[in-house]
Amino acid sequence: MEVTLKVFRFNPDVDKKWRYETYKLEADPTDRVLDLLERVKGYTDGSLAFRRSCAHGVCGSDALRINGKNSLACKALVRDYGEKITVEPIMGLKVIKDLIVDMKPFFDNYKKILPFFINDSPLPADGKERRQSIEQRERFDDTTKCILCACCTTSCPSFWASDDYLGPAAMVTAHRFIFDSRDESASERLHILSETSGIARCHTVFNCTMACPREIQITKAIGELKLAMVTGNLE
Repeated sequence: MEVTLKVFRFNPDVDKKWRYETYKLEADPTDRVLDLLERVKGYTDGSLAFRRSCAHGVCGSDALRINGKNSLACKALVRDYGEKITVEPIMGLKVIKDLIVDMKPFFDNYKKILPFFINDSPLPADGKERRQSIEQRERFDDTTKCILCACCTTSCPSFWASDDYLGPAAMVTAHRFIFDSRDESASERLHILSETSGIARCHTVFNCTMACPREIQITKAIGELKLAMVTGNLE
């Protein structure tokens, strides 16, 4: 099949305004959008800039807007988008060049939530790991799947309005640790979430859940965090 690939282009060193460039490509229905971008860069226009690493949906580096929806280019199949495909950078973050955005505000917010295990209590008497039951692990298993691609956060209208907003990805990480029976800083993280730039700015739009390439139930997780803030119940 012939695909018309329309790509957002902007080089701040030479361009005063962004533009789109269109490329005609032969593609198989099972080709990925990342394959098309690689083809353009390798054989048509070597100046095209985009991020990619593992190309298998694990690293999260190639998050883009494809036909208006956030997705990973390495998981987006041509057959699901048709003969006309428009590729743009994710929204709410400054464009560095073409499809590459400045991820610093995203990771700054992620760091605020203390994204690491905190437990100062002595290890069990046998010196082995802090054990959990299957049920205790299942309580937060879904939110361990986040790959920090920013698809959820950059699909959120509250983040578009202010990059100070913690955003869904940070809240997913907060959920992962707050409901971990081994962690001892749930109250501190809930306090961070209660601040002005925190969970109150979530208006339950569901964009984040629809955008997540890992199919994490983000809106549900945020709802559980809101309930925990009110009731103090972490069960």
